[in-house]
Amino acid sequence: MAAAQAEKVTDQALRLRVAAKPTGAKGLSYQDKGVNALNKIAMKTPLVEMDGDEMTRILWKMIKEDLILPYVDLKTEYYDLGLKNRDETDDAVTTASAKAALRLGVAVKCATITPNADRVREYGLKQMWKSPNGTIRAIMDGTVFRRPIIVRGIEPNVRTWKKPITIARHAYGDVYKNAEIVVPGKGKAELVFTAEDGTQIRELIQEFDGPGVIQGWHNLDRSIESFARSCFEYALDEKQDLWFATKDTISKRYDAKFREVFDRIYENEYLERFKKAGICYFYTLIDDAVARVMKSEGGFIWACKNYDGDVMSDMLSSAFGSLAMMTSVLVNPDGKYEYEAAHGTVQRHYYRYLKGEETSTNSVATIFAWTGALRKRAQLDALKDLEQFADALERAVIRTIEEGEMTKDLVLLTSLDHVKALNSEEFILAIRKRLEEEWNGI
Repeated sequence: MAAAQAEKVTDQALRLRVAAKPTGAKGLSYQDKGVNALNKIAMKTPLVEMDGDEMTRILWKMIKEDLILPYVDLKTEYYDLGLKNRDETDDAVTTASAKAALRLGVAVKCATITPNADRVREYGLKQMWKSPNGTIRAIMDGTVFRRPIIVRGIEPNVRTWKKPITIARHAYGDVYKNAEIVVPGKGKAELVFTAEDGTQIRELIQEFDGPGVIQGWHNLDRSIESFARSCFEYALDEKQDLWFATKDTISKRYDAKFREVFDRIYENEYLERFKKAGICYFYTLIDDAVARVMKSEGGFIWACKNYDGDVMSDMLSSAFGSLAMMTSVLVNPDGKYEYEAAHGTVQRHYYRYLKGEETSTNSVATIFAWTGALRKRAQLDALKDLEQFADALERAVIRTIEEGEMTKDLVLLTSLDHVKALNSEEFILAIRKRLEEEWNGI
């Protein structure tokens, strides 16, 4: 689709814009659209709202208008991370949104496009901008925690799994900040570190007798320490055991550094707190961890290095049902949070939407991003009614699916009988009906 078509459904030319109140399509405020703020749940501190791209941007607006704004006097500091606005601001809007998340403490993010060459042509971009998630994670220095949403009728493919397994993914370095060389022919490859005083450390990589490739990874002690503390704090918050796995038997310096940092911080800062909470920290090799996970009943947090976490979170989401049924939160060691859906922008559905065709897009993970952010904001600001609302909305989502109304992707997965496939809007409205019942019952 041409970028001009996408403009039809984006907010009007938002540039590094921070809105005191959220805006809907064509720049109309919700107050302009007649939403009454009386008798709504009050907020004290704004959320950082990071809008996104394509079909998830459409769902984002539906979720706010139908499930949140009728109940909550929503306060957000708004950043448009849609691809066109990132291009127009030279991606400054992404950096600004991440800094706002550090300042305000809680953010909620819509799925966004990470452009490839095709997207550069489609949107007429100035350049192939970096992943906004990567930028935000680097600035916030956080760990990504992903957990499947358990619903009756969507049973895990691994029969022993009874409880959710949370993946804790280090969000810095490894292959995602690598350097690569295509080796043209014979020669010697070395790993070289040059200190500020000019002294060097050299390590032979390979004596090449022909063409090949070289890849260099790095990480930072401070980032690994932040990763470890985020994992230990999250485990204490959730009152769940923490597993950590690398391959330090093979990678005796790189992976061994991760293990050394985790072991040291645990012994010095968390051992007694874990004992008091009745939970444990467990280290094993990554291949052993995979074997143990497959035979476990779940109910723990599995900490992984960046690439391992990327792969294993997709494996877990698929085995538990779907990426659209996965929560995702970025947590930094200072207690700052960014909630998002674990999936992409649902490009194919968006193109059908632009043609006026019906879509049946699963909005569960995006709804849970909002409920996670609202709940955390409520906990930080001591707003019991806002926390109760977030809980009620999640119950309404689960009830809707368990009572047989769901999007087409879940119809293909469910073991329930007599289910009804709904389109994107019908599903949100079905949740709204049950939310009314849940909220009125409180």
